[in-house]
Amino acid sequence: MWKAGNGGIKLVKTNLQTEQLQEIVAALKQQQVIAYPTEAVFGVGCDPDSELAVTRLLELKHRPVDKGLILIAASFEQLVPYIDSSVLSQMQRETVFSCWPGPVTFVFPALPSTPRWLTGRFDSLAVRVTDHPLVRDLCLVFGKPLVSTSANLSGLPPCRTADEVLAQFGDGFPVLRGDTGGRLNPSEIRDALTGELFRQG
Repeated sequence: MWKAGNGGIKLVKTNLQTEQLQEIVAALKQQQVIAYPTEAVFGVGCDPDSELAVTRLLELKHRPVDKGLILIAASFEQLVPYIDSSVLSQMQRETVFSCWPGPVTFVFPALPSTPRWLTGRFDSLAVRVTDHPLVRDLCLVFGKPLVSTSANLSGLPPCRTADEVLAQFGDGFPVLRGDTGGRLNPSEIRDALTGELFRQG
């Protein structure tokens, strides 16, 4: 619900949204895979620190672990435990931060402690600070980033609504209901060090 106030128009969470967030966070803490709206399509995600949860997600998507995954977060601070930003120059950092929050994913060097079930065969990790208000709230309530990959079964198109998620994954699948950001394409992916474009947005 949108409400006008002295500070302009802001999003005021309804009781239903608050209950939904609590239910989804409870599912995440039980190492379940959940679905949620992102800037373009619905994503499926889980607790990045749970090998069991990530394994469940990879099996659901028929995705090999060596491909690596994307983390989506409410803030850069939530990503600090997973990436090594110390190797970036001031100019490189400014380039990244000029795009965040927003629909641009950057590939950073991963910390040695970052689990291989996230990095796959790489020594790097793809991360994004989202500007989607509902996902931002979810990451804030959960207290950490989420794994983020498109919500679709192998061979099927990515879901753009909660109902499409339930049609593909089943009625009991935990879904955070809400609208996507309206973008047509998935997030752009760039190398944080070189600026190389890996995927067009």
